[in-house]
Amino acid sequence: MTGSVPRVSCFLLVDERGWVLLQERDDDAPTHANQWCTPGGQVEAGETFEDAVYREAWEETGVVFRDGDLEPWLTELHDCPYCGPIDHAFYFADVDLVDADIRCTEGRQLVFCDPALIPDLALTPSSRYFLSRFWTFLEDR
Repeated sequence: MTGSVPRVSCFLLVDERGWVLLQERDDDAPTHANQWCTPGGQVEAGETFEDAVYREAWEETGVVFRDGDLEPWLTELHDCPYCGPIDHAFYFADVDLVDADIRCTEGRQLVFCDPALIPDLALTPSSRYFLSRFWTFLEDR
């Protein structure tokens, strides 16, 4: 489908401390090498956002999530200044996981990060945008 807007499903896992799982990309990342981002990935042909988020969560963390474990938070077409328009869907879950429970299969590391320190990380532009909105959502729920 040439010319169609890319679609990605991302997941935000919040541990018992209120820390959020983020991925640090490595030198081989196709975009935004060595920056931090929300985990997730492309929606493949024939998949829904929900199908993709469960597949991506398993592929990137090794954690099996069951239907309903990841709650929809936001779907938005976001025009990234570097990548152009991308249709994003975000899901979240409160989890009782720790870093040792996560298997990092992409990037340099996949770890729970203290929200107080996240603004100082080299975040991808889209991750900075969406995480700022996610904090407001967490405070209001």
